[in-house]
Amino acid sequence: MGKVTLPDWAQGMREIFRAETVSQFILHGNVNDLVPHREDDALRFLTLGDYLSEVLFQPFDVVLFYDRGRGIRLARGADHFHAFLQVMDKYHGSRYASDAAAGRNPDRALDSPGLLPRAPAQALELIDRFLNGVVAASRNPKAAGPRKVAVVIQFAHFIVPRGESLYLSGEIGANLIKIRNWAEDPAILGANVATVLVSENLLDLSAYLTDSPASGKIQVPMPGAEEIRDYVVKLVAGEPDFAALCEVDVPTLAAKLVGLNRVQVRNLVLRAVRNRETLTLKYLTRLKKETIEKESMGRLEFVESRRTLDDVAGHHEAKRWLREDAQLIRRNVANALPMGYLITGRIGTGKTWLVECFAGECGIPMVELKNFREKWVGATEGNLEKIFTILHALGQVMVFVDEADQATGRRGGGEGDSGLSGRVYGMLAKEMADTANRGRIFWIFATSRPDMVEVDLKRQGRLDVHIPLFPPVDTSDKRELFLAMARKLRLDLRPEDLPELASDQPVSGNELEGLLVRTVRRHALQSSPVVPPASSPGVPPGSSSGVPPEGKPIAPPPAGSMKSLAEILRDEVAGFRPSAHTARLEMMDLLAVKECTDDRFLPPRFRELSPEEIDRRLAALTFGGR
Repeated sequence: MGKVTLPDWAQGMREIFRAETVSQFILHGNVNDLVPHREDDALRFLTLGDYLSEVLFQPFDVVLFYDRGRGIRLARGADHFHAFLQVMDKYHGSRYASDAAAGRNPDRALDSPGLLPRAPAQALELIDRFLNGVVAASRNPKAAGPRKVAVVIQFAHFIVPRGESLYLSGEIGANLIKIRNWAEDPAILGANVATVLVSENLLDLSAYLTDSPASGKIQVPMPGAEEIRDYVVKLVAGEPDFAALCEVDVPTLAAKLVGLNRVQVRNLVLRAVRNRETLTLKYLTRLKKETIEKESMGRLEFVESRRTLDDVAGHHEAKRWLREDAQLIRRNVANALPMGYLITGRIGTGKTWLVECFAGECGIPMVELKNFREKWVGATEGNLEKIFTILHALGQVMVFVDEADQATGRRGGGEGDSGLSGRVYGMLAKEMADTANRGRIFWIFATSRPDMVEVDLKRQGRLDVHIPLFPPVDTSDKRELFLAMARKLRLDLRPEDLPELASDQPVSGNELEGLLVRTVRRHALQSSPVVPPASSPGVPPGSSSGVPPEGKPIAPPPAGSMKSLAEILRDEVAGFRPSAHTARLEMMDLLAVKECTDDRFLPPRFRELSPEEIDRRLAALTFGGR
């Protein structure tokens, strides 16, 4: 074997094993991908199983794989294992080695269906006895048999899943004790025996294994841009049509595919090349979005924003701050950027819209964190771990959590959820506080009830900048928002067409949008006849039921009496009634003021309020019988 260059995770695993401090490893993360193997100047890509057997455990006498679906398989050392089976058969009356061809071809015997048990209890017992034999032989220099053995348990979460201790008293508990003993038994540790558990999510495995200091937790990372570039070069070497179909160079293509593993890159590129589709940036963006959303099983949704902060009405100080941060993001001045943002304000103030426009201003991907909770023990934590892995692979990304008060969990856990809420809170808090992510992963929480988000999640170092949004009160600000809502609905309205709002109360964007939608509705009804449905059964056409005769449209008003869109809008505004939930909305405004981290974001009517005055008014609104 020539000079071999190992990936960082594999090099770390080898060094730990050579130090004879740990003999059991848990591989998690990107375990379903291809692994690069560089020997001298040659580069090839292997599955993780092949990489373990052919590279990392190449000097070992026996490399044994096991999973529930395929049972026990020998990548190396089948003759040693077959000899062990013969001894088992001799002393216990079993028939593990009794296949007709076993004497001539041990490999064929081990591949025989039904020869070896596949159920975890029986298979692990067989492996355990084999390892005990190896340990015993290691103490006798004259004893025959293998000296170095590796056991790889694939899909380990189906054998020792996470669960409450109450449910671990049966077969799963026995399996768990056996596997943990392989990590903690000093005799195994000193006998050149390595055991490896493979699971995509670390938190899918029993905590008795993942929390044990006797096992080494090794995360297999997603490939970066340079690694994807190397893989694409190797992949398209045999595809003569690639150069003609790809509109971008390979480095640009690789940078665009960051966030995918090599298997996904292979599927995306070959799908285009084999179907003669041009690899444009638009095509790559669409397929990457589809792939990652499927990989996360819908728990992450890409938000594609073509808007910028120019499309936001009002909120001038907030826009100024976010524009400055967008400039710093583009310049990659990481140490000047916040870890995250908390956007607060009453319903309808445009929190989600502001975030989408900010993402478009920055020009980096934004994903929205969707519902990741499940009812099964450990499944929610596994979902979050998967999400974090994808986020780290994406490079720079914004993570938007809407209605954050409902999604982020509680420090002490929720009632009746077996501590799930507390575990979700803990995982989010740890991830959000990792300063290695500064300038790469931006967390943006939006909520109208920031008081229901845990204080630790809102602190500096997690969500550094708290931006409150308020509905307009001044006439000029209301008109600006009114025009923005009209542009959003693509209405042909001029500034002079917009009537003044008589109310001196704050008015939010959703209320103005509702006014405009009702205006369009009335305008469409007067200009297009309405054909009612057929008469109800048993009601004769033309009867006094109030339903016009079947098939006859309601005639529009005479042409001279039809009103323009602007005239109808004035009528609608004249009958407009602001929201009746004034106390609740005022409470949301005050909560936003209380959370604000910079006075510049506050309108004059709130800027002079002391914290004590805010608390007093909140208490009155909360307990005053709203």
